[in-house]
Amino acid sequence: MSDPGEPGRPLAVILDTDIGTDVDDALALGVCLGSPEIDLVGITTVYGDVVLRAQMARKLLALRGVHGLPVVTGEARPLVESRPLYWGGHEGDGLLAAGDELLAPTGTDAVSFLVRQVRERPNTVHLVAIGPLTNVARAIQLDPGFAGDLAGLTIMGGVLRGPVGLHLPIVEHNLRCDPEAAQVVFASGASISLVPLDVTTRVAVHAEEVAQLHAAPSPFHHALAELVEHDPRYRAHGRAYLHDPLAVAVLLRPELVGWHDVHVTIELGGEHTAGQSLFRLPSANRPANARVALTVDAVAAAAFVTGRLAG
Repeated sequence: MSDPGEPGRPLAVILDTDIGTDVDDALALGVCLGSPEIDLVGITTVYGDVVLRAQMARKLLALRGVHGLPVVTGEARPLVESRPLYWGGHEGDGLLAAGDELLAPTGTDAVSFLVRQVRERPNTVHLVAIGPLTNVARAIQLDPGFAGDLAGLTIMGGVLRGPVGLHLPIVEHNLRCDPEAAQVVFASGASISLVPLDVTTRVAVHAEEVAQLHAAPSPFHHALAELVEHDPRYRAHGRAYLHDPLAVAVLLRPELVGWHDVHVTIELGGEHTAGQSLFRLPSANRPANARVALTVDAVAAAAFVTGRLAG
């Protein structure tokens, strides 16, 4: 798997996101913006109302004082368009207001944007995919060299459900939304680091951390705090899992998790199992196609993420 990068040189990162469905996408953006080791070269949105997602990204960037960063809309539908589309209805609550509809995306072809950025700087761009994998799959289909020219592909998705994980869902949301895209990605030969629910559900933000964001002097931090408080899962349980921020964190601090080389296959059929991630030990017939995080130093990971959010 790929090296995180040269010491002292910022990592060129593109964030591919379905921001708005859960608050963790916005927090992942916050970690990117709070990390001097990251040179965020673009944001691409995927799945559902990709324009609204772009508006959310642009609003957060503006509140942070970041201007001119490309925010490009991507694929709104999964590869198999007959698959049902999930839309929570709360997307944008706590952030967007009247007039924010003027925050138009800077581009409307995320797939071409991804291919162009990677082609122009081969083995340099790290793609962090924290939504359904439709944009990534389309880029692989458009350019046969795309997967191999990535410096690395970090994905938040999947679930193993070991003996202590039977409370977790059988299928993780990002992969369930577009199983066919996920299968294209895992068969591509890209250098994949997978961060599944088995570790992300052990790292969370609570009321204390939200209060710290409220206490910060920046409107950007206040917006993140309000997004957390509007998140349906936070309101129900008093915590928000740091799924997507952990995917960014391990790009910078891979030692926060325990990695295992595995062969990943995506189930495409089944009433209950479409999108299920099947992990196997590597073999001659099924070589490793990803390294998967299966253990995590939850205390250190939460501290790292919250520290970058406050930065």
